[in-house]
Amino acid sequence: MSGKPRETANVGAGLWKATGMWAWLLFRISGLVLVFYLGAHIIIISTGQFGADGEALNGFMKTFDHPVAVLLDLALVVAVLYHALNGVRIILMDFGVGVQRHKIIFWSAMAVVVICFAIFAWVALTYIVTGEGVTS
Repeated sequence: MSGKPRETANVGAGLWKATGMWAWLLFRISGLVLVFYLGAHIIIISTGQFGADGEALNGFMKTFDHPVAVLLDLALVVAVLYHALNGVRIILMDFGVGVQRHKIIFWSAMAVVVICFAIFAWVALTYIVTGEGVTS
């Protein structure tokens, strides 16, 4: 054994301190959310083929006016925004753009996610409170 201290910066829980690791984990989680949403979307839309005038689909659509469903839409918007913008960041990294400044690009993308989410949340919460859209 030498007298030099062992490098432990990237051992164990230290990996979870890095921005890139959290970006990777959230990218995978948002991808799973989108896959499950896509499956549910296909199942719900396919119910439109049952019944003479699509009453099964109309029944499903009425449940989406519930405030809980609107809040789930907010979660979906966050997943889509995060997944899309982080995907663009990853593509830029693949082409060598911004590799040295990946944290700045990541946090810039997250700022865009927050701004877009705030706009969507305002519209959604206005709908929950008033029962009407912003433009109504």
